[in-house]
Amino acid sequence: MNYRSFFIYGFTLCFSSVLIAQNHQFIKREQMVKTQLQSRGIKDPLTLYSMLNVPRHEFVPKNLIGRAYEDGALPIGNDQTISQPYIVAFMTQTLKLKSTDKVLEIGTGSGYQAAVLGKIVDSVFTIEIIKDLAMSAKSRLENLGFDNVKVKWGDGYHGWPEKAPFDAIMVTAGAESIPKPLADQLKNGGHMVIPVGPNNDIAYLVKVTKRNDKIITKKLFPVRFVPFTRNE
Repeated sequence: MNYRSFFIYGFTLCFSSVLIAQNHQFIKREQMVKTQLQSRGIKDPLTLYSMLNVPRHEFVPKNLIGRAYEDGALPIGNDQTISQPYIVAFMTQTLKLKSTDKVLEIGTGSGYQAAVLGKIVDSVFTIEIIKDLAMSAKSRLENLGFDNVKVKWGDGYHGWPEKAPFDAIMVTAGAESIPKPLADQLKNGGHMVIPVGPNNDIAYLVKVTKRNDKIITKKLFPVRFVPFTRNE
């Protein structure tokens, strides 16, 4: 075998290994969607499509890749977590998203939830208060081709007024109350989903709907999220 043939052979083997690995992860996602989402009442086709096609294993630390599709939250560093797949899907489905929507997310984390939203809607603006997470999520999302997701390092309490109003807002950290700037930046007819409750305690996932500039809230079920942190 000459050098050129050896190179082609080696490249083919390497490429085949990558395809096998990708296919293995896709099969895991299929199982996740069937056993963790559809079996628990997640029915929205756009949500299911996104959860199936966003590679969750790319958003967890390397030493946890083998657990990426488990039915639970996982640590991502800086005392933060990537949420349980079911919670990601439920919150996404609750927003009743359309392909033309512009969405604000508070609490980027590893960028996974932003990517799930980005597979569905026209544009996502996501804010992360921890600089290391914001920078790594920005790089990760760019490398994975999510060019409709914009990441900002900052205090999410104030939202992103320059990009408002938003068709939907998702908050992935437990707040003691609904931040007024976020309610102000939500379009009439739009939805927000946010965990609300005492810090470091069980909160309730709350669905917020804005109608005629009035805020209507509905408690969904108890959840545990990392606390909504602010700049001092």
